[in-house]
Amino acid sequence: MLEDKEAKDLLNFLTLEMRPDLKGQATGYILGLTGSKDGCKCLGNKPEFIKALLTLTSDTSIAVVKDCYNALINLSADETVHHSLLKESTLLSTLLGHLLDPGYIFADQICTILTNLSRNEKTCMDVFRVIQDEVGLAKIVEVFCTEGYNKNASLHYLGPLLSNLTQLPVARHFILDKDRCVIQRLLSYTQYESSTIRRGGVVGTLRNCCFEYSYHEWLLGDKVDILPCLLLPLAGPEELSEEENENLPVDLQYLPEDKKREKDPDIRKMLLETIMLLTATKNGRDIVKKKNSYPIMREFHKWEKEPDVIASCEKLVQVLIGDDPEPGMENLLEVDIPKEIEEKLQVLDEQEQRQIAKEKEELQKREEDSKSNESLQP
Repeated sequence: MLEDKEAKDLLNFLTLEMRPDLKGQATGYILGLTGSKDGCKCLGNKPEFIKALLTLTSDTSIAVVKDCYNALINLSADETVHHSLLKESTLLSTLLGHLLDPGYIFADQICTILTNLSRNEKTCMDVFRVIQDEVGLAKIVEVFCTEGYNKNASLHYLGPLLSNLTQLPVARHFILDKDRCVIQRLLSYTQYESSTIRRGGVVGTLRNCCFEYSYHEWLLGDKVDILPCLLLPLAGPEELSEEENENLPVDLQYLPEDKKREKDPDIRKMLLETIMLLTATKNGRDIVKKKNSYPIMREFHKWEKEPDVIASCEKLVQVLIGDDPEPGMENLLEVDIPKEIEEKLQVLDEQEQRQIAKEKEELQKREEDSKSNESLQP
């Protein structure tokens, strides 16, 4: 795509000293290249261009800097280029330095790049290591939880970044440190109405942390009290009986008539999966049942329309109303499943996924038909 001579000539325009108009044309051309997979692959094989883009994020021209960040976003969205990006030793340090600047106008672009680079587990470890060495994960959480930290950027994509980082046990253990009160600071964002991105990132973080089953009792206990924060977005305005209300956590009792459920189906599914993880241990199951989660799930199941979310809800309801597993299988996250059983479960899961896909298509068709009929009415 770029011959060696063309690349060398183009690189000469990508310097801080170059005339602004020529530099702008060059960064615009590079941005165009990153719009295709072939272009990303081409630039990924030319580390000098990545270095030049990073250098130009300090340019005096806002337009040039914007082109450079958008090009880096496109490159970081392609996992095959991650290794090339991270070979540029100053990339993460430079990005993190700008991210912590409360007035930096391109902080949101930086959040997106870091989120892209942390999706894959291997490169996620590289990102986490530099974060810990340069600024510390505690600082990232502090910035995320400080409303209006940057007047020029929302920093919503720090949510998905935290979610990506917590695919690593070491990051989960930091978030779950009982002396830091980190996870408690995140809980309120399950109800953060201004941003689906931020809300979903936090729910993903909580879900990942719940894989650490040794923390379940603490998470469900008074020190954290995670369950109401997971159930409340799934609860609706339905009127429950006096007895059902009294057995619920206080935050879930007598909800108003205008109570809305979480509007994003992916987040609803993650919330259900998080509660499901908390029921993997006997103590966790006992607490979730004792806090009367079933009526909330019962009403949610009546309301939900998305097939894959319904499937997740039904699995959770089966746990809530079913008998406990046999002795020796109390911790479902530790059960050693025989290979032949695992293969059968995989076949059943594939069948379920096909059925869900079919139901989704039917639901989409019904919605399209409904809209079409509405538009035809006088």
